[in-house]
Amino acid sequence: MNHLITIAKSDGTKELFEEEKLVSSLKKVGAKPEIIDDVVDEVEREMHEGMTTADIYRRAFVLLHKHSVPMAAKYSVRRAMMELGPDGFPFERFIARIFKMWGYESVTDQTLMGTCVDHEVDVVAWKDKELAMVEAKYHNEFGMKSDLKVALYVKARFDDLAGTTFKYGGVERKLTERWLATNTKFTEKAIKYGECNHLKLIGWNYPIHGNLHEIIEENGLHPISCIDSLTRDQKKDLAGRNTLVCIDLVGNPGILDQIGVKGPAAEKVLTEAQIIIEEAK
Repeated sequence: MNHLITIAKSDGTKELFEEEKLVSSLKKVGAKPEIIDDVVDEVEREMHEGMTTADIYRRAFVLLHKHSVPMAAKYSVRRAMMELGPDGFPFERFIARIFKMWGYESVTDQTLMGTCVDHEVDVVAWKDKELAMVEAKYHNEFGMKSDLKVALYVKARFDDLAGTTFKYGGVERKLTERWLATNTKFTEKAIKYGECNHLKLIGWNYPIHGNLHEIIEENGLHPISCIDSLTRDQKKDLAGRNTLVCIDLVGNPGILDQIGVKGPAAEKVLTEAQIIIEEAK
């Protein structure tokens, strides 16, 4: 066992590999003890100094995939959200895609004038008489959380914007819904403050019902970054063309041709995307 192997985190810092973290991740998706042992043993045999956490978990996914496609798809979805980066722009578009599913029209990357100053708003969504604004906080490490300072900052910005009228969908509208979304978790104080101040929070496991993980699984909004047969650059190219989820890729397969994925390679990608969608049902 390589307990003294030093691995590199995505922020460049280094730490000793902790087998327990990998085991815990595998347990959470229902892997049987014997499968966990096999995956961990194989990963540790292949580890070397300076290996990244991303490489370790990617290898674990490949090994898990050999045992069970449904389990592998479920295991990959949280890490796939991390791979929407490295910046937060794809995550903003992913949140906009969720609002579209909810029946809203939406746009991203807006600069809006409040009562006092202008503000950059990640997502603006509207329908009927509703106008929602969303701050999308993207983190590229599982352990990073959106804390009280973030909630305070977002609340203050929305307070300034609440005093202004905006025109979306050809209609003059006032801000009616304030959202803070993250791909990881919130601290307890951030949750308490949000609930007290009518700031809607959505994170990986918050709220208990209707959290980000549940929304993805129940609605088949698995990110294209779940697809193992796409390269990192191809995933980035698709995200830049606003194709962020597997169901949108399957619904518009011609976009693969636009990024240079053709013939058997395209069929492999589409088959894997369809498997992920079907296994989520």
